[in-house]
Amino acid sequence: MNDTIRIPVGNGSPEGTNSAYVLPDRGVVIDPGPPSEAAWDALRDGITDAGLALEDVEHVLVTHWHIDHAGLTARLADRANATVHAHRNDAPLIGEYATARPQRLRRDRQVLAQWGVPESIRTGVLDRDTPSPLPDSFPVVRHDDGETIAGVELVHTPGHTSGHSSLRTSDAVFLGDLLLPTYTPNVGGSDTRLEDPLGRYLSSLHRLDSAPKDGLPGHGTPLEIATAIDEVKRHHRERARAAFRALATPEPAAQTPWDVAQALFGEMRGIHAKFGAGEATAHLQRLAELGIVDRLEGTPTRYRPSVDAYPAELSLTP
Repeated sequence: MNDTIRIPVGNGSPEGTNSAYVLPDRGVVIDPGPPSEAAWDALRDGITDAGLALEDVEHVLVTHWHIDHAGLTARLADRANATVHAHRNDAPLIGEYATARPQRLRRDRQVLAQWGVPESIRTGVLDRDTPSPLPDSFPVVRHDDGETIAGVELVHTPGHTSGHSSLRTSDAVFLGDLLLPTYTPNVGGSDTRLEDPLGRYLSSLHRLDSAPKDGLPGHGTPLEIATAIDEVKRHHRERARAAFRALATPEPAAQTPWDVAQALFGEMRGIHAKFGAGEATAHLQRLAELGIVDRLEGTPTRYRPSVDAYPAELSLTP
């Protein structure tokens, strides 16, 4: 990691302060950060402090479409005349904002209804989803798994988003929001395009088997990959068991993901309602894939237990 400089950008969040990364010898910036003036000042100063003139940034790599990672992408690319890169599944949500945003909002509304979220709360989620200060459109090169940019390999690691990618060099792996040092990444509500998002996420973790010991997350400072994977797998095992209990108590009954989310998290509003319902859905879908619960078709979707007791040893990994 000798050629990597971390730049803290933004004012922090539950996940921790965003981490932008500069690879000065390659002319690369990874995840420039949220679209605020304070973040821009920190990014600009950090790039020059790393010994790279702003105009010498050639490539801007984005791990996923969320605004706290991609918000300064267009501004940096315009200032440096740099090329922006992302996985093809997330690239439109960054570079085609004027058309992708309304499509996303329509999809979110439909999916929230499918999850059983009440209309008043669905409306609150969408009302609080304010537009981001991104251009209507700007060029983003779309990449597939395994492609390289300036010697940085794009590794498709979906789960948190459909196009989420980790970025790998010979001695470093940039994790985006795949793993975080102080927070478990949301799976399910952070991108409503995915079916079986928990299964996709757990499969993504297995792609890090050959990664270096330490990883560079999109928030906070380096973490030990193996330890973080063990912790997040334990979290999801416990959450899946709790979701099953919510279906089976006091007696087995068909329930919506929103019903289960309320049992797990209590009262929710705004983004927390979307994340909570999505998290419950992700665990129910994974349990359905494993034959532990039945998924009943209809609107909203309902689930019910298909076994009398939760298996003592159950691997959620596909």
